[in-house]
Amino acid sequence: MAQPLAERMRPKTLDDYIGQKHLVGEGAVLRKMIDAGRISSFILWGPPGVGKTTLAQIIANRLETPFYTLSAVTSGVKDVRDVIDKARSNRFFSQQSPILFIDEIHRFSKSQQDSLLGAVETGVVTLIGATTENPSFEVIRPLLSRCQLYVLKSLEKEDLLELLRHTLERDALMKEKQVELRETDAMLRYSGGDARKLLNILELVVEVPVVITDEKVVERLQQNPLAYDKDGEMHYDIISAFIKSIRGSDPDGALYWLARMVEGGEDPAFIARRLVISASEDIGLANPNALLLANAAFDAVMKIGWPEGRIPLAEATVYLATSPKSNSAYEGINTALDLVRRTGNLPVPLHLRNAPTKLMKQLGYGKDYKYAHAYEGHFVKQQFLPDEVQHERLWHAQDNPAETKLKERMINLWGERFGK
Repeated sequence: MAQPLAERMRPKTLDDYIGQKHLVGEGAVLRKMIDAGRISSFILWGPPGVGKTTLAQIIANRLETPFYTLSAVTSGVKDVRDVIDKARSNRFFSQQSPILFIDEIHRFSKSQQDSLLGAVETGVVTLIGATTENPSFEVIRPLLSRCQLYVLKSLEKEDLLELLRHTLERDALMKEKQVELRETDAMLRYSGGDARKLLNILELVVEVPVVITDEKVVERLQQNPLAYDKDGEMHYDIISAFIKSIRGSDPDGALYWLARMVEGGEDPAFIARRLVISASEDIGLANPNALLLANAAFDAVMKIGWPEGRIPLAEATVYLATSPKSNSAYEGINTALDLVRRTGNLPVPLHLRNAPTKLMKQLGYGKDYKYAHAYEGHFVKQQFLPDEVQHERLWHAQDNPAETKLKERMINLWGERFGK
């Protein structure tokens, strides 16, 4: 039985690798390291089907170093330690460290990630992790600090067309079937920038001899809705439509995309996390109860699982979609981060510092600090920002009933500072 087309066309060298020119094109940072023959540990973050696993294998072949693979779905701490022991025994002086490739590293538990730290730090292994999730949330900070992060992008239209031409020219079975590629819009649309999905679609629609048109592609995919890999669409296209429907206050649209994810076998924790994020980013202070309900839905799904878990997810989805919207907290923290990056580590005003020692008190730490609860209304005016930025405004109330009340309270306390 022939291998799947996507596996047959997996590139073996960087010259055959399509896409990600910003990383492996001539003069790109990762290409320079590979050409120099030495790489440091790094994590590849990007959607499915853009070449993360393939790139790791190409690097190992190019450097001629032992290559170990673990899947975060099936491997435990013992498996990690066994591979590290093997890598240690295969390490020779001045040789590039053996490569340990971990697919879906975001699924590793904290203890599993902890078990990697020593080997990565001492160079026993060079870690290459692959993830479709934001490493800032899913990879522990000590491990992330020991790795470079490289972001892979969905393949562009030109990349996908190049892959199609490359496949029809080089794959023996495709050449034998005399495929004529007359139209490509539908294939590109359904692939969603995912090379593996594109090749799966091509393999599905090909007959002997075959003329590929948009109509034929749509017809075949409607007849075989689960015949091609949906991971990329489920994780990116559909979740995007889901969140945008909530943000746009359309409960029907949000429920539809939720149903698509449930029916497609999406991880319920993935959906629940996005609801929590949406409650903070898109509803925010306009309805603070949204975050409480989203968190409660997350807990409920973790406790009861499928299929009943779809109900609290639906409840939270409808509640968030029908809630008033505000992104003032989201905008506020982004403005604050921008200010911090522009101004650096400004000193904390002396009156806001703790003074646990006699010397600190002598230096003026905590002097003139006013304890709010000692004043009428539990408030007294004083400076809370560093001197250099004391007049900056970071949070701006938006036009909704809840934040209008918050703004009025701030004006009553602070005067025109919050009236702007």
